[in-house]
Formats: sequence, structure tokens, C-alpha cells
Amino acid sequence: MKLLLAHADILTLENGAWHTLRDGWLGVDGEKICYLSETAPTEPYEEVKNMTGKLLIPGLINCHCHAPMVFLRGIGSDLNLQDWLYNYIFPTEAKWTDKGIRAASELAILELLASGVTSFSDMYYRNAITIEALCEAGMKANLCRSTQGRKDLPYAQNTDCKEGLALFDAYNNFNGGKIKIDLCVHAEYTNTPETIEAYSAACYERGARMHIHLSETKREQMECVAKYGMTPAALFEKLGTFRNPTTAAHCVWVTQEDMDILLANGVSPVHCPSSNMKIGSGFAPIQQMLDRGINVTLGTDGAASNNNLNMLEEMHLASVIHNGYTGDPTVVKPADVLKMATINGARLQGRPDTGVLEVGKKADVVAIDFDKPHLIPALDYPAMLCYAVQGSDVCMTMVDGKILYENGEYKTLDAERIRAESRQALKELYE
Repeated sequence: MKLLLAHADILTLENGAWHTLRDGWLGVDGEKICYLSETAPTEPYEEVKNMTGKLLIPGLINCHCHAPMVFLRGIGSDLNLQDWLYNYIFPTEAKWTDKGIRAASELAILELLASGVTSFSDMYYRNAITIEALCEAGMKANLCRSTQGRKDLPYAQNTDCKEGLALFDAYNNFNGGKIKIDLCVHAEYTNTPETIEAYSAACYERGARMHIHLSETKREQMECVAKYGMTPAALFEKLGTFRNPTTAAHCVWVTQEDMDILLANGVSPVHCPSSNMKIGSGFAPIQQMLDRGINVTLGTDGAASNNNLNMLEEMHLASVIHNGYTGDPTVVKPADVLKMATINGARLQGRPDTGVLEVGKKADVVAIDFDKPHLIPALDYPAMLCYAVQGSDVCMTMVDGKILYENGEYKTLDAERIRAESRQALKELYE
């Protein structure tokens, strides 16, 4: 079906700079954008939507998430990372049932779609259950099985790694390419060098992508140096991880030398400002990485350490916290943050056909309702998106030309059923 979005302001990216088509027209034919102009098309469309007062932007891409952890929202608040993980999160996750994973995945998808996310990169386990929910919803995602390695368990016997490889073989480019599978080394401190090296080699053999946590806390950074005589970034490079296109979540404590490693190997850091602030991890050197040309992206982390999946809130925080920390209001500009949340994320996920609104690209489109008191006047759209827009201002989320969410209504999911099943699953989990 051919759909025309009419009389909308449309945010486009031209030669690396954001531009706005005023009172524009965006045509969709099947999965792709087929028309984009300030002039009305002459060819007919089967459906025309009047988008007066709306801004169309590329779909937001959440590059680091643990989607089912929405059920752990609020668990172990106000703790450091290690206490939070080992005393609260890991023991609670051990109680998961397949039913709980499915309900939590669906609840996360509702939250993501309502705040304008069209694709996300997810690190978790029992991923096939989440994939089922994603296919029903029509959403995109890069998923990976979180992998850990014990000192007393050789790589050949590591079931996490076996599950990750089996997941890749079964589901990579599943559902018309909406689902991509990455491999995952959870972190340096949860794995052995043997596991990291062998699994990184297996990733390279398959031509897969890798997803890791990197230098999230000062403790992680210092203990790695004490243990191996090098930082986590240097260790991962030595063990061959960075031969693969790599997603590196957090990167709060990376050094100048670490940033050289990231740039040389094409590693994409994921800035997670809410999580970093909540857990007290610190301020990632985002502007320094941007200045070097590193492909910096944006993510929410899981809802247990955020505590929501609202990418527009992450954009806001990324745009303001570094100003206060550095005392410089010119750093981490909204235009760069918007790229982090869109086209940079598409590069990280290996999706060159999305991330911008452009003829021939996939129609991953989000509409923001600017006919609201707190969004008038809209003199600078990138600044408004980072400083004023709320997640609740999203009024439409489209993936591959199909509207999945519009004005509070989910087109492919039964939200009431999901809420009811979530309440029951939560009751069983916490009883």
C-alpha cells in the first residue's frame, strides 16, 4: 500500500547537517520511502494522512538495552554496580520462567514503541522468546545471548557460548532482516581470557557483530589493569574481540589510549547517561570521542538501572549533563546527540538502509506532536528534540512502512492482554 504523510515538517540529514522541510510530504511505498519534498506529489496514494503540526524524524535506535529487565524496575536501587548485580539482579533473574520473559519482553516493546524507538540492541538470554514477541509486534532488534565464563569451565563446555552461536545460526536476518543476531561477551570481569578469545574468534568466523560492556565503572577499569596489566579496551583488542564490529556499552572510564583503540578498530561506544548517573559510574568522555570521529551512539541500558526505556530522556540528559560537568555549554550539541540516536545507531547495528529519512531508505519514521504548549515555538528542531520533547509527545511510530503505534493505540499488539499477563507474571516472580 502507498501511504502519504502530508503537511508535516520533516527532519532530513544533508551533508552531515540537519535540515527541515517545512509543510512537507513523505511518501511510503511498501517498506520504503518513495517520495520526500516540500511540493505535493502528482501520483496518487491509496491513503493520505494529514500531519499538520507534526514533525517527522528518523526512528530512534536504542543501542544498549536489556529489555526483559523491565520486570526488575526498581530492584536494588542506590547500590554500586557489583552489589546491585550480584546481590539483587542475578539472584532475581535466576527465578525467571519462559512465561515471565515473554511478558516482560512484550511490556518492554510497548514502552519502546510509545517513545519512538523503531529498533534496539538487546543483551539478554532466552532470546528466542523475545524474538517471538518482536515478530508479532513488527519491530526491529539486534539481539545477543549474554555470555559469561567461569575459571573452572573451559570454553568448549560453556553453554552460554553454545547458545549464542546457535541463536546466530537460527535467527540472524530473521523475519525479513528485522531480526539480527550479535554475539556477546558480557564483560571482562565476568569472563576469562580463554572464553573471550575463543568466542571472539567464533564471531569473526561467522562474520557476526559483538556486543560488550566496556569500562563502565572505575573499579572495573582499575581491577582489570591490576589483573592483566592493561585496560579492558586493550585486553579486548589483544584477545581479538575488536576484529569484529563491536558495540561497547558505557565506555565511561576509557583513557586517551583506549579511545585510540576504539577509533582504530571501528568500535561503537554506547552512551547510557541515565544508567551512568543512577549507578554513579561517572561521566563518559563523549565530546572527546566525537571529536576523534568515533561512532558514538545512545542507549537506555536496562530498566533496572535507568529506570525506563525512554530514548528522548536519554537525548535530553546526554545534551545537558556534560555541560554541567565540564562547565562548557558548547559540548555535546543537540545535532550530534540526534545523530547518536539515529544514523550512528543504524551504523552500529549494521543497518545502512535506515537511520535517516531519505528516498530509498526503509520507512522507519516517528511523528512528534508539536502542537503542545511546551513545544511552541519550535525555532530549532534538533534543540527542541533534546531540550523540550518528552516521550509522551510521540504520536506515531512506523517500522518498514507499517504503523505500529499511533495516538496511544498499538496496531499489532494487544496492550491490555500484555498488561494483564505482566501483572500475573510479576506476582509469580515476587511471591
